[in-house]
Amino acid sequence: MGDEFGGVGVEVECVVGSFCKKEDDEEDWPHALVLTCPAQGHINPMLQFSKRLHSKGTKVTFLLPSPPSKPPLRLHPSSIHVVHISDGSEVADQDEELSLEDNLERLRVGLTRSLEEFLDSPAYLERPAKVLIYDSFVPYVLDVALRHRLHGAPFFTQSAAVCSIYYLAHAGNFRIPPVAGAGLPVVGDHPELSMLGPGDLPSFMSDGNPYPELAKLAIGQLSNFREARWMLFNTFVELEEEVVNWMVSEWPLLAIGPTVPSMYLDKRLKDDKDYGASLFEPEVEDYMKWLDSKETGSVAYVSFGSFASLGEEQMEEIGARIGRNGRGIFTADEITKCIDEIMFDDRGREIRQRSTKWKELAQMALREGGSSDRNIDKFVKELVECTPNSKLS
Repeated sequence: MGDEFGGVGVEVECVVGSFCKKEDDEEDWPHALVLTCPAQGHINPMLQFSKRLHSKGTKVTFLLPSPPSKPPLRLHPSSIHVVHISDGSEVADQDEELSLEDNLERLRVGLTRSLEEFLDSPAYLERPAKVLIYDSFVPYVLDVALRHRLHGAPFFTQSAAVCSIYYLAHAGNFRIPPVAGAGLPVVGDHPELSMLGPGDLPSFMSDGNPYPELAKLAIGQLSNFREARWMLFNTFVELEEEVVNWMVSEWPLLAIGPTVPSMYLDKRLKDDKDYGASLFEPEVEDYMKWLDSKETGSVAYVSFGSFASLGEEQMEEIGARIGRNGRGIFTADEITKCIDEIMFDDRGREIRQRSTKWKELAQMALREGGSSDRNIDKFVKELVECTPNSKLS
């Protein structure tokens, strides 16, 4: 471990791969800062994209917000610098239970201050960057980037289709929550909105949403994107071609995904076999042993995301429904219906066939000359050619 830019960093070591540039040339590479949001589903996609950038000849400094009081999260890829910056939690009363809104505000204040301090540090100023690639859930850091003559590039971890709906909501093109029983209005030439109804929206944008802060957070991703030079999306053109093409005609969008380890895709980054970061302690060996003990096609994976924290009663209910026994808190039998559909019905077989198709298209997108590979090349080329940002926030 080294001390990079006044924080805890990882020593640079080139990823072994057939198309990786030699580390000796790194002084001539453009420099990109990558600022993630401190959540599992945000760290890993941005870390994977950082590996791709480095393999294309870009020096990457990965800024990871974390509590100063806790040991820094160790990231495995040695091809990039990692700098831990404060997430602002040191100012909070540890005994005080903060609301989601309060926590988000604390993060905003803490990240803004920490990023300012980092960009003013003598070590950073010896080798300043050209761009700040930042998680779209923290759009306020773009103002800091512009003040320091950096170009901005929000990184969207959600699909282009979902973000296009957030954009239309932000622009006021339909009510949030939408009127029950009515379809969503057709706005301009959006290729999909006319086919959607209120029930197709993310749950926190519907009636009875207990978390209005989440809707505000999601829609706020589009609050200042027009000040950014690029918009990076963790998707690939072939997955949602109509929406991506519509957005490209409106915005400087680049589809650069899927951001998963190279071993599952093009296999050009030989050492890129896992994500390299985990906020939890995965028991991989035990999981694989258990899975290997089951028959092929007999396991259903139910995902709730890393933010979810299910109580004992909820876990028992889900287990009972999947196991087809017991009475539960659900009045409809939706869980059993969905499991049966995926595991046993013709529709399930059709879905599995389509999954194989999308897997193959995802692999093609990141192979040499694929749609996402070309977009990453385009981003790096423009990064090399661009001059410091003349805009000042």
